[in-house]
Amino acid sequence: MQVRVISPDMYTYGAMLIGGIARDAGFDVCISHELAAQKGETVLLSLYSTLHLLDPRIRNFIRGHRRDGGSCYAGGPVSAYPGMVMGELELDALVLGEGEETVLSLLIEGPGTETAGIAFRDADGIRINPPGAPADMHRPLPLIPDDIGTQSIRGANVYIESHRGCLGSCTFCQVPRFFGHEIRSREIEDILAEVREFKEKGARRISISGGTGSLYRYENGKLNPDAFVELLAGMADIMGRENVSSPDIRADCISDEILEAIRKYTIGWVFFGIESGSDRILRLMAKGITVSAVRDAVDECRAHGLRVAGSFIVGYPTETSADFQETKDFISEACLDDVFVSIAEPIPETPLAQLVLKTPVEENTTFQETTGEYRSLGLTESEARCFDLMMHADMYKPLLHVVTDQVFDVYVKEAKKQGSDIRAVTDLLFRYYHGN
Repeated sequence: MQVRVISPDMYTYGAMLIGGIARDAGFDVCISHELAAQKGETVLLSLYSTLHLLDPRIRNFIRGHRRDGGSCYAGGPVSAYPGMVMGELELDALVLGEGEETVLSLLIEGPGTETAGIAFRDADGIRINPPGAPADMHRPLPLIPDDIGTQSIRGANVYIESHRGCLGSCTFCQVPRFFGHEIRSREIEDILAEVREFKEKGARRISISGGTGSLYRYENGKLNPDAFVELLAGMADIMGRENVSSPDIRADCISDEILEAIRKYTIGWVFFGIESGSDRILRLMAKGITVSAVRDAVDECRAHGLRVAGSFIVGYPTETSADFQETKDFISEACLDDVFVSIAEPIPETPLAQLVLKTPVEENTTFQETTGEYRSLGLTESEARCFDLMMHADMYKPLLHVVTDQVFDVYVKEAKKQGSDIRAVTDLLFRYYHGN
């Protein structure tokens, strides 16, 4: 059987992982980020964004490929709400949750009543078979495309997986709901073998994914700095420290050993999900940390000579002008080396999505026209805050950032795109949850 794994627009780690599993099971497998397939091929789609459900390219590809006699299965984070996915896309089946074993069952037997972890259509409508046990963390090497070295995701060619699960319960995040709260770590030998394979295939910079890299080998309620240090040292030995990054870390999951390892064995950046400078909003987000603790974490990173980037979310339901000003004040004080700003996205089956559904549209800042200083730009209130925070952050970065007309236009375009995308996702949620 010929199998094509497609991850639209970029190669996701999950797509490469599934491709490797199918390859080692004896299937003739290729991987692509383009929506094209040979007639009769079995297609496995890796869908990592709710927006994929609204993308006409993906809809038309699935419809056309099945019309030509091919089968089309999908999986990925969007599978959290199978009724929505199956309602929007004409798939043969949807893989729910961790799909390593489920995909092989589909390729060998096709969708059926006994296949665990899928959603599919039968005579009575959409049938959902719950997933089985979590996947084994020992698996074959990924199927790596020959052009992996041309891909850039926040500067890295690929984010490899060191573990699954997260201790946090952030209301906007799907990771703990997809992988659970238990930390399941991979063997270091398997990870390093994977790093070597990616380097052999042309990867020039590799980063660690998993939500919080320092949770690697977390056990019995404690961080394991020694294991994290060993992992980074091993990766640096293969790639060179200038080609390794470990950016995503919770501000309450650091130690001197962890920060020193990041300085010694990586490009020397730490990326905190700060999200807000308002303790009230952080409590609503269930971040489990205070603004004061984040300040301390930033100071600790600087004491180790690390650069610090932070992500921020604006337009969270009930966020007031005062909350937003506290975020601006934090950025002014922290002088972060880089800042990423997002409008609150209601990912299906997260507490944030439920909160957005309970919020009247007229009170949702992503739908309200701004009446402030940026009203002439045609922005909504959340778009205006997104734009304003990007501009504000540039003023306080340690290195000089000049806001030219070109930068101004890029920030306006980015804020508008985020607002448009999130309104589309919100409308989709309302349609399926409330029938509007």
